[in-house]
Amino acid sequence: MPKARRSNDWGFPRWRGYDESREAATVRLCDRHGCEEKGDCPAPKSPNSPERWYFCQRHAAEYNSKWDYFEGLDKAEKEARAKSEKAENAGYAEAQHYGWGGSGDGSRSADEMRALEVLELESDADFAAVKKAWRVKAKAVHPDVKPGDKEAADAFQKYQLAYEVLKSAEERREWKG
Repeated sequence: MPKARRSNDWGFPRWRGYDESREAATVRLCDRHGCEEKGDCPAPKSPNSPERWYFCQRHAAEYNSKWDYFEGLDKAEKEARAKSEKAENAGYAEAQHYGWGGSGDGSRSADEMRALEVLELESDADFAAVKKAWRVKAKAVHPDVKPGDKEAADAFQKYQLAYEVLKSAEERREWKG
């Protein structure tokens, strides 16, 4: 006869974690056809609809990749909304060293995207391409090459800042592993 096991549910505090039990747990799978991952990222089936798809993290990122928060706004409205969002959410910038502070799908931040635009690169450019583009552009407008040219000096500073933004982002990515 098997020996009786002692329950961990007695007394206070509760000695086992919540939602822990010995019976099987129901797991919702990703709604993408053929995917066997856990579907824990809800996404609306259509705008303003209460119905939701449930995707895994990879397919949720794919679903959201073409979504534009500023769709339907003119340039002035976009800038005003971006400015207010940045002012309201400035406290979150301090927490970027935490894993949840960054983007989970590996996409680039708005600052990184602006830096890539300055260097005239695509959003999926690797760091070797960034370094090459920066060197070509910086050599063309370097103050030693064009002494006394104010526009060239401003362009050089712009390229240098863009490179520094992308370099620090690459170092963060390498550090996280």
